[in-house]
Amino acid sequence: MTNNVLVTISCGTDNPNRATRGLFLAAVAQKKGKNVTVFLLDDGVYLARQGAAETIRAATGDSADDSLAHLQAHNVPILVCTPCATSRFIEEKDLADSCRMATAAELIDVACDAACISL
Repeated sequence: MTNNVLVTISCGTDNPNRATRGLFLAAVAQKKGKNVTVFLLDDGVYLARQGAAETIRAATGDSADDSLAHLQAHNVPILVCTPCATSRFIEEKDLADSCRMATAAELIDVACDAACISL
């Protein structure tokens, strides 16, 4: 069993429940001592914008921002699909702490050595 966990999130403000849940699960995995990587793609890239997660909540009341802050405080890499971000006019300078642009090749490299959760 691997100690690496990859959480991919393809939704953002369009589905606050799934977006929040993805960040929450990544935070839970980190708290359990797992090596976590988050990969944001499609509309999930909106979560990487500075301040964007502040208003996103799940129906349960969980806050995307709380989970994101936990991930950032623990230096969990948050990779942002470059073409997905570019097509949505998001640039590197727009990204929150711990977020950086990444490629599909990086996603595959991480996924091949991790338990994967996709939301």
